[in-house]
Amino acid sequence: MAMLCSIFRQFLFINLVLQVSSVVAASHSPVKFLPGFEGPLPFELETGYVGVGESEEVQLFYYFVKSENNPTEDPLLLWLTGGPGCSAFSALFYEIGPLYFESVPYHGSLPTLELNPHSWTQVSNIIFLDAPVGTGFSYATTSRASHSGDFQATHQAHEFLRKWLIDHPEFLSNPVYVGGDSYSGITVPVVVQHISNGNEDDTEPFINLKGYLLGNPVTEQGTETTAQFRFAHGMALISDELYESLKTSCGDEYPFKYPINIQCIKDVQAFYKCISGIQFGQILEPVCGFGSLKPEDIFLSGRRYLIGKLRERRPEPSLSAFECRTDGYILAPYWANNATVQEALHIRKNTIREWQRCAMGLSYTPEIESSFEYHVTLSKKGYRSLIYSGDHDMIVPFFSTQAWIRSLNYSIVDDWRSWMVEGQVGGYTRTYSNQMTFATVKGGGHTAPEYRPKECFGMYKRWVSGQPL
Repeated sequence: MAMLCSIFRQFLFINLVLQVSSVVAASHSPVKFLPGFEGPLPFELETGYVGVGESEEVQLFYYFVKSENNPTEDPLLLWLTGGPGCSAFSALFYEIGPLYFESVPYHGSLPTLELNPHSWTQVSNIIFLDAPVGTGFSYATTSRASHSGDFQATHQAHEFLRKWLIDHPEFLSNPVYVGGDSYSGITVPVVVQHISNGNEDDTEPFINLKGYLLGNPVTEQGTETTAQFRFAHGMALISDELYESLKTSCGDEYPFKYPINIQCIKDVQAFYKCISGIQFGQILEPVCGFGSLKPEDIFLSGRRYLIGKLRERRPEPSLSAFECRTDGYILAPYWANNATVQEALHIRKNTIREWQRCAMGLSYTPEIESSFEYHVTLSKKGYRSLIYSGDHDMIVPFFSTQAWIRSLNYSIVDDWRSWMVEGQVGGYTRTYSNQMTFATVKGGGHTAPEYRPKECFGMYKRWVSGQPL
């Protein structure tokens, strides 16, 4: 009898631990009101945490917005912002989410929110995930778990989605896509492959995976480096002579000829000088101190520049005119670090020191030099994909994206043509037999929806519904 009582007590203890663990691993709450927005939110927002990794020592925070159309049938999109280390908040408030900051002078009060008329949540359910650990409101419960890299981060994103779906079984039958931009070009294809492999291995729950989409994606460092020279030449930022000399002295392939000769060094220095006054994310926009990058951050540091290093060329900008796009970025920490805002978002107290839109001190190791082979595998498996490029981005120029897509060696089924939004050219597109669609976004920058929201919404709406652009 005593033994039975002991076993029963152990059972109760284990059951209690599992219940507590479940609460920590997957806690979520509806958000009806947000400070800075007048009245109740006209869409359904949920925030929460999902524990992943050994002992669930990594707690990934997410924002989930239900589709404003038909959430029970519309696609479910998992969105991973680039960086690595930039919060999903960037996509939620500056790109494809239902809210924007109002572009008005900041005078010390809480920034005001307004609706985005071009939100992708009009046609999709979207999970905006703060990943990897240390990004946004995501945190680790141990110092060891606070470090991450490409491989661990992608496994944890996959684990997150399966656990999230277990906690939200009503979305198990929805078509699932994974998307992201910039550095997510490295991680998203890996996450998609993990999901696909999990389905093939009968991992529960089954995910109704249909494909993925990427904007201005980092893919192969080599092609991106040489494409930046080609882009600068094509946009008349450098002379014919300098471009030809760069190709001759440094080589037309990456890595450059080694040892690097004196002429190559001189040519690269001349290149830096020519582009020093250019905004790399969108070459037509003004260069601003807050959020601008040094040329050497881009070309000498390789993919690491995408962490989002900031260069202060002048003091914190005045918001009186919003003359620079980056002026709007300084509103984010004022809003997200507000105690009332964090309470509304159900942020766990004392889990992070200070919220940053892009985590500058993130402990992260880039491990995957190229995601090309993942595209090869996913193409063979027949998944749909949309790869789009803002055509005025010099960080990841469209030249490099086109190059690796051509290297997949699939035939063209819908040749190069313009695609239209409200009677105007939104960009140009081409579709291949592996169900991959490439599109440029006319006038778009490094995160194209931020620069051309109307056009990008039209593009996404058609593609996700299976229509040609």
